[in-house]
Amino acid sequence: AAGTFHSMCVRFLRRDIDKIGYEKSFTIYDTADQQTVIKECIKELNVDDKNYPPKKVMSIISNAKDKLIGANEYSDGLQSDYYLKTVGDIYKLYQRKLKSNNALDFDDLICLTVRLFEENPDVLDYYQNRYKYILVDEYQDTNHAQYRLISLLARKHKNLCVVGDDDQSIYKFRQAMPELFLDKY
Repeated sequence: AAGTFHSMCVRFLRRDIDKIGYEKSFTIYDTADQQTVIKECIKELNVDDKNYPPKKVMSIISNAKDKLIGANEYSDGLQSDYYLKTVGDIYKLYQRKLKSNNALDFDDLICLTVRLFEENPDVLDYYQNRYKYILVDEYQDTNHAQYRLISLLARKHKNLCVVGDDDQSIYKFRQAMPELFLDKY
C-alpha cells in the first residue's frame, strides 16, 4: 500500500481507533474547522484574541503535536510562563472539544496512531507484519511524530528504506528534522 503519512494513519485509525477511546466514525477537521474551535476556546476562556491570535495558537499547538506533546503534558512546568500556560489551557479545551465532537485535526492523525501503536502491541504487531518493507520518500521533511511512527512500524523487521536530500528540506516551519536523514538525531 502506498500513501502519505496522514492517509495511512487514517486507514489505521478507521480500523482501530476505538481501542484508544474514540469512535471509528470520526471527522477530520480542516484548518477552517480548527480555527473555529480555537476561537470558541479563546472566547470560553475569556482570553483576549488580540494577544492570542487563533492562527498563532493553532501553530503553537500544531508544533507541540509534531513533537508528540499532548495537551496535559504541554502545560507541565509552564507555571512561570503566563503566555504559554494560557496557550496550554486553550490546547486542553481544544482537545476536549475535538473529542466531544468525535473529530481529529490533521496533526492528531499521526499523534493518535503513535498512541494507538504504543498502547496496543497487538495492533502494532498486526501492522508490522502487514508492512514488512517500508519506503519513505522525501525523508528530509520528516518531523518527530512521523519519525516515531516509522520507528514503531519498522522496529520488528528492520526493513526501512528512506530517500531524500537534506539540502532540499522545505518543511522546517512544520518541524521537519533533516538531521534525521543524516542520522544526527
